[in-house]
Amino acid sequence: MLSDDAAGPTEWTAGEPVGVGPWPGDAGSWPSDPRYDPDLLRDGDRRNVVDAYRYWRREAIVADIDARRHPFHVAIENFGHDHNIGTVVRTANAFAASAVHIVGRARWNRRGAMVTDRYQHLHHHPTVASLLEYAAEQELTVVAVDNSPGSVRLERASLPRQCLLLFGQEGPGVSAEGRDGAALTVSIAQFGSTRSINAGVAAGVAMHAWIRQHADLNTAW
Repeated sequence: MLSDDAAGPTEWTAGEPVGVGPWPGDAGSWPSDPRYDPDLLRDGDRRNVVDAYRYWRREAIVADIDARRHPFHVAIENFGHDHNIGTVVRTANAFAASAVHIVGRARWNRRGAMVTDRYQHLHHHPTVASLLEYAAEQELTVVAVDNSPGSVRLERASLPRQCLLLFGQEGPGVSAEGRDGAALTVSIAQFGSTRSINAGVAAGVAMHAWIRQHADLNTAW
């Protein structure tokens, strides 16, 4: 569950069967490793984190992920308060993306992220032009994910290892400026009646396509 307090959403926690309780013994017998959080050792750790990170401080978890993040970035346009952004952030965290970029409005609904934004690097760009400038500076190949004419099937495309996957808003898709600035536009094969896939789902499909092509699966949890 995701609980709220006066300062906003707190860490996502699970019920009693998930996670671990307090560290056995008194404080004198607790681990001395600085990555461990004394409060979690005392009270238990019910957060939505993998077992390898139980009792770890948030900063220690981020540092560990930083040491092995994948060299792809994700960007989503937010010109109309898109409700899919939280899902994109959560999925990017699961796949250890380098960063998530929000283009347009800086405010977005974080509830869908399930507090994974605390472990994922986020950047804001007011315009598509500023995002494209950032990508050029970082030598990231921009790949738009959109079912526009001339797009290449994602299932047949070779995604660049160092790339920025760009997603548009629900409905209109990637903006014309975004498509024009991309080196490649890919589309996800569909077989039903709908003309488009939910942006959050499309982002997950595209990120996993990158994982299948480039990630070392032996390092997955």
